Amino acid sequence: WLKSHLVEATGVCSHCRCPQQPPPHSPTATMALVARSVASALLRRGSGASRSAFAAPRAHQMLSSRPYGIFARGFSDVRFAKTHEWVRGEGEASVLGISDFAQGQLGEVVYCDLPDEGATFKASETICTLESVKAVGEVYAPADCEVVAVNEKLGDEPALVNSSPESDGWLVKVRLSGDASGLMGRAEYDKLVEAESKEE
Repeated sequence: WLKSHLVEATGVCSHCRCPQQPPPHSPTATMALVARSVASALLRRGSGASRSAFAAPRAHQMLSSRPYGIFARGFSDVRFAKTHEWVRGEGEASVLGISDFAQGQLGEVVYCDLPDEGATFKASETICTLESVKAVGEVYAPADCEVVAVNEKLGDEPALVNSSPESDGWLVKVRLSGDASGLMGRAEYDKLVEAESKEE
């Protein structure tokens, strides 16, 4: 409807595109004069005004479509067990490690006894052990799972567990098959750590 009326207002047939001459002093003739005046003004100003009118909406769409949520999800996806393991989703697998609080309690790690790929574990079973200068720490499976990868770097640099416990110092990647709903978010885990610290 709008296109048809604009065509008529500019004096061009909406069917065959041939010039039309509306009767003098008719509403259509008046609209045609207004349309021609506006078109002439735009031509004199150049195409810059037209471009700027569309540039702002495109910029707004680009900014509003940036995947800010991806970074937030990546952070909030880290879950913690009461035994101080952390789990982070990574595609179809989950990465497993120990928390910063746990590595601090354990001390400098000198050896990581990691499982073989393909090994399966039940929830709460010992999935690997970490030997430090003062103790041996057990790491438990957060749920029924299968090991799909191990952190080979720890063979040469076991202390990565201390220096980067939630990043480069990860231990294994597993495919979870059991219920992991008992894991906590970071805020809840921080409260647990605070409570345990007061008990010491």
